[in-house]
Amino acid sequence: MSAQNKKYTPEPVSSRPTYIIGGLAIVVIAALVFGGIWWQSSKNKVQNEGYGSVQNSEVVVTVQANGVVLLGKPDARTTLDIFEDPLCPACAALEHLSGQAVAEAIDNGDIAVRYHMLNFLNKASSSGDYSTRAGAALMCVAQDGNAIAYSRLHTALFSPDNQPAESGKSDHSNDELASLATENGASPAAATCISSGVNVEAAAANAAAASEALSAAGSTGTPTVVADGKIVSTKNSDWVSQFTS
Repeated sequence: MSAQNKKYTPEPVSSRPTYIIGGLAIVVIAALVFGGIWWQSSKNKVQNEGYGSVQNSEVVVTVQANGVVLLGKPDARTTLDIFEDPLCPACAALEHLSGQAVAEAIDNGDIAVRYHMLNFLNKASSSGDYSTRAGAALMCVAQDGNAIAYSRLHTALFSPDNQPAESGKSDHSNDELASLATENGASPAAATCISSGVNVEAAAANAAAASEALSAAGSTGTPTVVADGKIVSTKNSDWVSQFTS
């Protein structure tokens, strides 16, 4: 048979390199996916779970100008400013993930916290003034000088069991806020202060001042944490560790 009439039969091409490359690609993609899931999980891990709220008797609470509440040991190494609204879901998430780490850092004297309570979410509450009234309740306990009760009430207000839903059908009356404070160690005098609503007008003025301070810090939303005039990133739940020894 001549070369001209001879049929061309192509040699089979090995697919082994293709399988190897494909397999490696799958492994790399799987590693990236797993790594992303792990990173996201680590990023949102509850810090110091089981610690609870502030428990050191050396921690003091005072009400400063414009109703800012300072919670910490007198010799705390660093003071943070935390801006919150009692109805804010993101504030509740911050408290859930990092609140116990904050409490331990306060107990250890690593940090003190100046709490600024805002009320821009009043309009999203059933009563129309829940954020202001919850801020007033916290101020009543702070004025009574019970640091542990203040910390416990702060934690309770942001817990899923107690925080009203944004745009929900109900929130807490002053009497209910007083009962919650009592359950968390507040004195009868503080409870009476809350149920009477004596601090509500002042809390509204304090919230306006807090809003101005938040804007001056370069932020417009809650929660915002500020240290030495700079906004602290709280995207990773272990952000408190940068202030601990």
